[in-house]
Amino acid sequence: MRARSIARLQRSAEISADPVTVLSEPAWRERRASHEQRVRAWTEPHQQRAARGDEHPVHDFLFRYYSFRPAWLRRWHPGPGLALAGDAAREFLRWPEYHEITVDAAGVPAPLVTLNLSALAEHRRPFVGWLRDLLRAMQIRPAFFGCHGLHEWAMVYRQTPDEIRHRAWPLRFSSAELARIVEGSAICCSHFDAFRFFTAPARPLNRLQPTRPDVPQLKQRGCLHANMDLYKWAFKLAPFSPSDLIADGFELARDIREIDMRASPYDLRALGYGPIPIETAAGRAEYECHQRAFATRGEPLRARLVVLCDQLLSP
Repeated sequence: MRARSIARLQRSAEISADPVTVLSEPAWRERRASHEQRVRAWTEPHQQRAARGDEHPVHDFLFRYYSFRPAWLRRWHPGPGLALAGDAAREFLRWPEYHEITVDAAGVPAPLVTLNLSALAEHRRPFVGWLRDLLRAMQIRPAFFGCHGLHEWAMVYRQTPDEIRHRAWPLRFSSAELARIVEGSAICCSHFDAFRFFTAPARPLNRLQPTRPDVPQLKQRGCLHANMDLYKWAFKLAPFSPSDLIADGFELARDIREIDMRASPYDLRALGYGPIPIETAAGRAEYECHQRAFATRGEPLRARLVVLCDQLLSP
């Protein structure tokens, strides 16, 4: 579709009840190709390792822990406010969340495909409302940067070598020394989905005893895992979520996972990951620096998710 026709469509759409930006077929195909190329850099190495039966303790975590398949991560969706022109756009109609609209351009009806925000299933609306309230609360709740990444230590505390999750990789300390470090530290994990993996002896050492119902009251943006979960919230709203938002969330979570494991008791130097020694004052300061940077990176993603939730709840 020519640029002049696109401009007429945009002007026509802007005076309708639901303003949209129209993407010509070459434009949206280019966006889709760029997204797929970006994401394949993450998905293909993971799938190659899986085919060999290998496992990377850092990079494969996001695919194992979060239930979003590589093929779904590669799939491109435009998100609200974009309408796709061209006959090929009808391929998106296989998802019930899309519909075809007709925009009158200079007296010529032009079919476009766009998301139908009203197609949000009724049973999903309570979750979207819960998520919006959670994210808004996190935006105003003070961030806490004093946990020092001890959750990974609490997950191996007093375990035998056979019980350790990543037992293919050595620990930096003996079991006795690791226990001494854990017992001499102030453990204050607020994230339920980390706390639930603490060993039984480690749980009473945590200052908080979070439960699933506590999540809205305890989740805070200084927590590495809370910022990793921005990826989870984005893909849970698919296909309404723009794919660039999902990919941005994945990239942030991937970077956080690296710091998470570098600050853990595992010795991953063979993979090129130097430890962040949180058992020392210098290591704790380094970890906090990363925490603050991740909290800053997470803010615009959280804000975009709030806007998306508002859009889904408004029809």
